[in-house]
Amino acid sequence: MTNLLTRRDMAALLASCVLGSLSGLAAEATGAAMIVVSKDPTCGCCGGWVEHLRGAGFSVEVIDTNEINRLKARLGVPTDLHACHTAEVGGYVIEGHVPAVAIERLLRDKPQAKGLAVPGMPVGSPGMNIEGTPPEEYAVFLFGTFGKREFARFKEARELR
Repeated sequence: MTNLLTRRDMAALLASCVLGSLSGLAAEATGAAMIVVSKDPTCGCCGGWVEHLRGAGFSVEVIDTNEINRLKARLGVPTDLHACHTAEVGGYVIEGHVPAVAIERLLRDKPQAKGLAVPGMPVGSPGMNIEGTPPEEYAVFLFGTFGKREFARFKEARELR
């Protein structure tokens, strides 16, 4: 048996390459970055964060995985910054309920870092709205080979100055 591609196989391969390139160009033209979110299949709050990102104009792909901790280890997320989901965008790692405006600033400023993290699940952070519970103030950390440092402070999705 030979491994030669038929004309039909070649046409299908070419079409998928063109469509993939066009979708990437469309996202680039609209300024929408593609965020790939990996989460445990049973996580409920992750969907709220995904909707927050989509509402801010991001294109989002969601991957359900039972191997989320292995992914965090592979991507170099420090254990003290772990949260319920991990995302990748523009060569950066986004851990937890990071507000879209912080991600936009990260992508615009392009600091030398591994990524951003909101450890745990602060009440009031995007996707963590709990009716009857007041929102908490929380920090978004920039992390990398230098360790971690505060990138911004938020209450809900509003940056505090």
